[in-house]
Amino acid sequence: MSAARPPARRTSTLRGRLLALLVAAGVVLGLALTATGLVFAHLVDLQRTVTVEYFDAITSANTAFIQLVDAETAVRGYALTGDPVTLEPYERARSSDLDFASVVEGMATSTDDAELARLSQAAAESAQRWYDEFATPLVEQIEADGRKSVKPAQIETGKELFDETRAAAQAYLDHLQSIRADGVASLDRWTRIASSIVAVLVLAAIAVGILLWVALKRWVVEPVDALAADARAVASGELDHPVEATGPGEIATLAADVESMRVGLVAQVQAHRASRAEIALAHEQLTEQAEELRRSNRDLEQFAYVASHDLQEPLRKIASFTQLLQKRYGGQLDERADQYIDFAVDGAKRMQRLIQDLLGFSRVGRMGGELTDVDLGAALAEAVGNLDEAVAESGAVVTHDELPVVRGESALLVQLFQNLVGNAVKFHHPDRAPRVHLSAQRVDDAWQLECRDNGIGIDAQYADRVFVIFQRLHAKDVYEGTGIGLALCKKIVEFHGGRIWIESHDGDGTSIRWTLPDRAVS
Repeated sequence: MSAARPPARRTSTLRGRLLALLVAAGVVLGLALTATGLVFAHLVDLQRTVTVEYFDAITSANTAFIQLVDAETAVRGYALTGDPVTLEPYERARSSDLDFASVVEGMATSTDDAELARLSQAAAESAQRWYDEFATPLVEQIEADGRKSVKPAQIETGKELFDETRAAAQAYLDHLQSIRADGVASLDRWTRIASSIVAVLVLAAIAVGILLWVALKRWVVEPVDALAADARAVASGELDHPVEATGPGEIATLAADVESMRVGLVAQVQAHRASRAEIALAHEQLTEQAEELRRSNRDLEQFAYVASHDLQEPLRKIASFTQLLQKRYGGQLDERADQYIDFAVDGAKRMQRLIQDLLGFSRVGRMGGELTDVDLGAALAEAVGNLDEAVAESGAVVTHDELPVVRGESALLVQLFQNLVGNAVKFHHPDRAPRVHLSAQRVDDAWQLECRDNGIGIDAQYADRVFVIFQRLHAKDVYEGTGIGLALCKKIVEFHGGRIWIESHDGDGTSIRWTLPDRAVS
């Protein structure tokens, strides 16, 4: 019995909700991170400009201008003394990489600031003019004509030229300092902006975290808690408690599945209760049938008693008198009368054998024989001894391997061997003497035994039929018997907890195998 699954409410899925939330949070955080990256990139660029480019430019310009001042002082001292030693700062300035004109002119070509480029170009030209129009000619003049050839007007001209150079250099340096100061102010401003953006980014991350927690609480935690509460109620025995489908699609589907399971469980419980009622009724009927079976068994035992005593007595009389008729009047009547008497004698004898075999079949397992340790070798020897006449007449040879000791009823196991060996001798091949061999091998916790002969064999299609009572494969005028022998063997083996079957094999004859447990039969 299956319960119909209740339809789940159509709602957005948890996967979709989380995806939308994570995409929105990712966009916000991505924009914030992008803005932060841009700000920090600009901040790094400003910092490099202020602390590297402008700082290096100011430092280089100051150092070069100091060297230029030293060179001017050296030229004036050389003009006064004529001593070449005093000219050393001038020569060092001319050969140095920090030549003021070169340094300032390099800034003029590298800067994007037009005013700075103009001022640096003017300072470079002024310094170069001082060199070209005063310092270099004066030094050459003194070297050629001596210091006395220097006129005061030349010194004054040089002073004026250097004052122009000093003024141009100072204007350049002042403007460079002004630019650096603006850069420092901008760096400070962008540093504050970066700090603010970092704070905003932290706040945005906190807000996203809080939003995620609230969303998960509303979309996952609360619906799962509600579902768990409903499931606990059902598990505690409240099978009529409905499981409500709440929350996003996946959780609502899960709740619908749990509700379907609850409905199915209710149906199964109801079916179980109905089944228990049916079982109780069947048990009552079985009890009545068992009592009826016990009465039937008692009647059957009474019938067995009647058959073994009351029925056999008149049968013996019939057999005796028909045999007397055969002896006294045999040959005195016509041929048909003799034939009728033979039929009566044969029928009486077969009836006696049938009753005896049927009684033996019905007694298996009902006589309450004692279970003992039975040596199967000794049981086989006793069975072959009971068949001495048939074995001698047929010239049969019965051999066996070492046989085990099992737990069972000795008389029944002797009967088992007697029936199997007797059948092997009875159904021997007419062209050869019968040979019967019995063997045993251990298989798991049981013994598997085999009785193999070289007789006429049993067709595979009749392998199961031969163990059914009263089933015969041959006419009774060809092979005598009642058709109970192998059925009795099957009953004896099953009474001892084993099974018996016909084993297919190559060659002539029949192989009958059976098992007997290697333990006490309960």
